[in-house]
Amino acid sequence: MPELSQRRRLLVLAVCCMSLLLVSLDNTVLNVALPVMRRDLDTSVSGMQWTIDAYALVLASLLMLAGSTADRIGRKRVFQLGLVIFTVGSGLCGLAPNLELLVVFRMVQAVGGSMLNPVAMSIITNTFTDPRERARAIGVWGGVVGISMAAGPVIGGVLVESVGWRSIFWVNLPVGVLAMALTERYVPESRAPRPRRVDVVGQLLVIALLGSVTYAIIEAPGVGLDGPLIPICAAIAVLALVALLRYERRRVDPLIELRFFRSVPFSGATVNAVCAFASLSGFLFVNALYLQEVRGLSPLDAGLWMLPMATMCLVFAPLSGRMVGGRGPRLPLLLAGLAMGGCGVLFAGFDAHAHNATLITGYVLFGIGFGLVNAPITNTAVSGMPRAQAGVAAAVASTSRQIGTSLGVAVIGSVLAAGIVGGVASLHGAASAADFAAASRPAWWIIAGCGAVILLLGALTTTPWADRTARRAATLFDEPAPPGRPPANAVTCPPPGGGPS
Repeated sequence: MPELSQRRRLLVLAVCCMSLLLVSLDNTVLNVALPVMRRDLDTSVSGMQWTIDAYALVLASLLMLAGSTADRIGRKRVFQLGLVIFTVGSGLCGLAPNLELLVVFRMVQAVGGSMLNPVAMSIITNTFTDPRERARAIGVWGGVVGISMAAGPVIGGVLVESVGWRSIFWVNLPVGVLAMALTERYVPESRAPRPRRVDVVGQLLVIALLGSVTYAIIEAPGVGLDGPLIPICAAIAVLALVALLRYERRRVDPLIELRFFRSVPFSGATVNAVCAFASLSGFLFVNALYLQEVRGLSPLDAGLWMLPMATMCLVFAPLSGRMVGGRGPRLPLLLAGLAMGGCGVLFAGFDAHAHNATLITGYVLFGIGFGLVNAPITNTAVSGMPRAQAGVAAAVASTSRQIGTSLGVAVIGSVLAAGIVGGVASLHGAASAADFAAASRPAWWIIAGCGAVILLLGALTTTPWADRTARRAATLFDEPAPPGRPPANAVTCPPPGGGPS
């Protein structure tokens, strides 16, 4: 890709930020609308979980495929297609007459979303080639999450109260159309020097693994562990995982490049991404129920209560990007782990008569932690990898985020559902507040544990030893590959018949 002017690079960054805003705003707005959607569609906690997890599952399953496909046929082309599918899916979600079709249309949205964030990250990585400039660009890009968290709850509250929950999907339409026009005008096309072949078997194994795990977690409180369904899901997950690891090692162009994980910083970044986004999705899910179902707040008031968290995220996300660009990822990771873990510990002592100051303190802590964590995760995941592998490396990082989102809603939602006597519809009055406080306590300890993992890995993955493993992993892409796999810089001839498989 030819060198772009400073103005053109900033315009490319703006378009990529717009795509992230489109996706992340959709998620934050949805959480505020969940209680209203539950009543309108007459669904349970598991139904609410599926409106989020159907999207996250499809996204997590297709992100790596989207990254490698973009490296192969063109990042701009895949990015544009993703914008079209996501925008159409949003419109369909706004028209869904029942929960079942809403879940289906959320999956359509996710197909488009899978082509946006990892491809946008790859575009940024190939546009900003200077490491410091790239770190700052990633910090700005990650800061969009803070903007969506600040604006999403309030926008969602206003839309739900004034127009209805369907409007939270329609708001994506003008943003999507504008992003399409700007992409066509300003984003240059780029491809990887050695594009990767599509790994159909690996893709199916990933879908089987993630789908069976999430289904088992969400449905376990309702069907119980005595029947055959949950053990069958567990068996499918184990078999899919074993088959995936064995198959990917032998694959010439694997869906999951296992050599990446020989880098301790990269491996730590993927685990931290899972923990951070599991915490975020669980945090938003529990708080949406608490503020609206237990406290009886309107969607707008609930959104305003979340502003302390969103504001801190908005402030600390760009600060984290500058810290990473200037001093590396260690300090923001350590502070993020402390803040998110501290929030979990604080709310684990939550009772039915929690003071407003306790809520605000917890929201501020979580906002600081999540604002700090995103930039070092993203930068660590892609900065040590060859530019030719940027699409796949970015897709692995984005996949980890969506796996975290899916697991956070599945695990924390199921823990909450199992502890509430009479279901969510019974959450009214002081007695129900006490029930909710007791039921949510394990969820807060899970979030505290995620913060502790981020803290420990932040310390471990930023040592000189970890840096050496990253350098060794990068050299694997220039050295002779294992038997059956060509070197990373080799030219792969098309199979008999002329075209690429």
